[in-house]
Amino acid sequence: MTGPVVTVRGLRRSYGPVVALEGIDLDIQEGEVVALLGPNGAGKTTTVEILEGHRRRDAGEVSVLGVDPWRAPSSWRYGIGIVLQEASDAGELTVLETLRHFGGYFPSPHDPTDLLRKVGLAEAAGRRVRTLSGGQRRRLDVAVGVVGRPRLLFLDEPTTGFDPQARRQFWELVRGLRDEQGTTVLLTTHYLEEAEALADRVVVIADGVVRADGDPATLGGRMSGEATVSWLENAEARSARTADPGAFVNELVARLGPSVPGLTVSRPRLEDVYLDLVGGNKP
Repeated sequence: MTGPVVTVRGLRRSYGPVVALEGIDLDIQEGEVVALLGPNGAGKTTTVEILEGHRRRDAGEVSVLGVDPWRAPSSWRYGIGIVLQEASDAGELTVLETLRHFGGYFPSPHDPTDLLRKVGLAEAAGRRVRTLSGGQRRRLDVAVGVVGRPRLLFLDEPTTGFDPQARRQFWELVRGLRDEQGTTVLLTTHYLEEAEALADRVVVIADGVVRADGDPATLGGRMSGEATVSWLENAEARSARTADPGAFVNELVARLGPSVPGLTVSRPRLEDVYLDLVGGNKP
C-alpha cells in the first residue's frame, strides 16, 4: 500500500497557560523516514505522544494508519512499534527469550531467530540482556519494536550515548527496515548528522509550530542560499560568500589559472539552517 500513514491538521495542545502546539500540520507517506527536529520544549514529545495515542489533544485532526489514535481499538497497536529512549526490562532473560516474549503479544510476529539475524544479534541470542553492550541493547530494542511487523515505527533518540561506529551501524539497521520491509519511521533526534543520514524528510518544530518541512539537502533553501568559496592566493587563505558560486569560481580561474589552490565551495550546513530556523537554539 502507498499513501499517507500519518495525517495531522491544526494540532493544538496546551498545559495550563503553556502552549505546547499551536496548529501543527504534518503528513508522512508510506515507507518514508521522517526526522522530527527541534529544541527542548519545542513540542516534539507532545506531538509524538499524541500520534502514539498516549496523550489527548485539545484541537485538530489526527489520523495514524487511518484511525484517530486517541480513539483507536487495541488492535490498532499491532500496526505501530515504539522504541523509547530508555527501556526497562527483565535483564535476566536471554535475548531470544525477550524477543519471544514480546512477539507473543502479536497475531503474526516475525520469527525471533530470523529477526535477530536481521538486526545483527544472532550470535548473542543466548546471552542475558544485562550483559549486552549499549549498541547491542539498542539493536534489541529495535527488534522488540518491529517484532509485531508494524507499518509505522517511532524511534525516540535512538543513538543517544553511542560511539560513532555504533551509531553508523544503527543507521544501517534503520535503512534496512525501510528498504527491505517498507517500514515507515518517525525519528526524533538531537543529532543533525543522523537526520541528514537517515531521513527522507526533516520537519523542524519550534515554539509549537512547524518552521520547515522538506528534504534535508534543500531544507530552508540550503541549495539556493549563499555559498562560501574558499581558496589560496599568494599563500594566503581567502574566502567569500556568493549567491552565484559558479560565476565566482570562473573569475578565480580566469585570474589564477585552471588549478585554483585550495579551492572549495560549500553550501550552508544543515546545522546552520536549523539554527536559523529555531533562532539559535540547539537541537
